[in-house]
Amino acid sequence: MPIAMSPPPSPSSSRPRILFLGDGISHRPDIYERLSSQFDIIQMPPAHRLRPAFLQHLRDGTWGDFEAIMRPSWHSGGEMGKWDKELIELLPPGVKVSASAGAGYDWVDTTCLAEHGILYCNGAGASTEAVGDMALHHIISVFRNMTWSAHAARSLDPKQFLTAHHNVPHLSHNPRGHTLGIVGLGNIGYISAQKAYNACGMKILYHDIVRKSVEQERRIDATFYPNLEDMLPDTDCLLLATPSNFGGRPFLTANVIARLPRGSRFVNVARGSLVDEVALASALESGHLVAAALDVHANEPHVNERLAGMPNVLMTCHTGGGAVETNIGFEELAMENVERVLNGQEPLTPVNARLINRRFALNGHSGGGEPNGTI
Repeated sequence: MPIAMSPPPSPSSSRPRILFLGDGISHRPDIYERLSSQFDIIQMPPAHRLRPAFLQHLRDGTWGDFEAIMRPSWHSGGEMGKWDKELIELLPPGVKVSASAGAGYDWVDTTCLAEHGILYCNGAGASTEAVGDMALHHIISVFRNMTWSAHAARSLDPKQFLTAHHNVPHLSHNPRGHTLGIVGLGNIGYISAQKAYNACGMKILYHDIVRKSVEQERRIDATFYPNLEDMLPDTDCLLLATPSNFGGRPFLTANVIARLPRGSRFVNVARGSLVDEVALASALESGHLVAAALDVHANEPHVNERLAGMPNVLMTCHTGGGAVETNIGFEELAMENVERVLNGQEPLTPVNARLINRRFALNGHSGGGEPNGTI
C-alpha cells in the first residue's frame, strides 16, 4: 500500500512547491522524506485529478505557484489524461520540471512543455530489464508456438492437447541463427538484442536514427541499416522497440509487412498505436507472417478480436515493464529528477532538454537530450 503523505504546506511557506500526482509512495519513503525536508509537496484527492476538475483547479490557482510536477507511479496520477496544449497552458509560469514514472511519453506533449520552458523527465532505464525480458519471452514464443501449446494444455481437452503435441514440433523453429531486426536500438532495444544474442544466438540487425558505437555493435555482433527498407527483407523476426510515434501514424502497415519475407514474425513491446492491427491480422491469416506477439495494443484496454482468436498470436496486458524493480526505479527517478532540477543540478533522464536549450538555454541546464530508441 502507498505510504501516507505529508500534511499540506502552510499558505505562508516560501519553500518551492511540488505538485504530487498519484496516491502515494510505496517503495522509497526515504527519498520522499528528503524531498519534503526541502520543498512543500502538495497532494490532491483523487477526484481533483479527473480532467475537468484538474483543469479548473489550475485555472483557479488552487495549488499556488508550484515549480515542479511529480508522478512517481504509473498506476495512479494520470487521471487527467493527455498533457496537451490545453492543459500545459494553464500551468503556473514558474514550473521548471515535470517528472513522471514510465519510459514512454506519448501521453505528454514534450514539445509544448519545452515551449513553456518546462523540462520533462521520464523513467527511462527503470523498466529496461523487465521489458527486455518480456521481449525475449515474446521472441521465443513466436518461434516456438508457445501460445498454441499453452492454450491447448489449459483447454482440459485431450484432443486439443494431442493436436498441439503432434503438430507444434513440425511448425516451430529454434531462434538460433535467425535474424532479429530491431527498430529502435535504445535502452530497451539494446538489452533485448543482448538477451536474444547471448541466450538464443540470434543475428542482430537494427535501424535507428543514431548509430551505436563500434564497441556497442561489437558486443552483439550487430549490423546497422541506415535505411529501414533495406533491413526488412533480411529480417526473420521484426522487433518494434522505438519511442517514436511516427507523427501519429502506424509504423507497421500493409506496405511494411509486404517488405518482410514470407514466413517472418513480428513482436511489439513499444506502442500499440504503431501497429495497423487490421493489416497485421490479414498478414497472419494469409500466412505472410507466421506469428506475432503483442505486449501493447492500439485500443487498450481493448484488444483486437481477430488477433485474439489466433493461436499463433501471443498477447499480454502491457506488462512488459511490470516488475517490482521497475516500480522502485520509477519512484526513484521521478523524485530524484525533481530534486536535482530544483536544486540547480543536471536531471538524470531529460527528454526535451535539447528543445529547451535551443529556445531558452534552460536557465543553465545544458545537459541531456531526447533519448533516442528508448521506451
